[in-house]
Amino acid sequence: MLIRIEGSDLPGRRADAEADLLRLRDVQVGMQRRAEVVDRIPADAREAAWQVEVTSREVDGLLDVGGPWVHGRLGARFLYLSWGSVTDDRFELFRRAKLMFGDIPTEVLRAAHDGAGVLVGRLRLTGADDGPICARVRPPDISWTLE
Repeated sequence: MLIRIEGSDLPGRRADAEADLLRLRDVQVGMQRRAEVVDRIPADAREAAWQVEVTSREVDGLLDVGGPWVHGRLGARFLYLSWGSVTDDRFELFRRAKLMFGDIPTEVLRAAHDGAGVLVGRLRLTGADDGPICARVRPPDISWTLE
């Protein structure tokens, strides 16, 4: 199953002290593959997009996903968008956002599993505190479609 995550409104694009600090600390966001954060994008980028492939299968009548991008236990699987500061080519994680598969409408997830298109999640990457979005991102803060 192919998944594309599209992020807009990155927190480093604002004109305030929080955004200045994000730019100064070279804050980046990326997808987490196992313990590694890859495909990192600066917090002041115009937009962000990632595309990953996950496996999907039937388990006791339920759809389950897996692979190196997927975290969590059966029935509570998710993707991580991870935020960190880069110093001397070292990424220091300080915040993560969980994109839960359980928040995807069943018919949309099932259609993606059946190969009907790419599963697309769209979200703002600036949280309510004007910093990087974190914790569990639930609809309507993320929208899931099949394209």
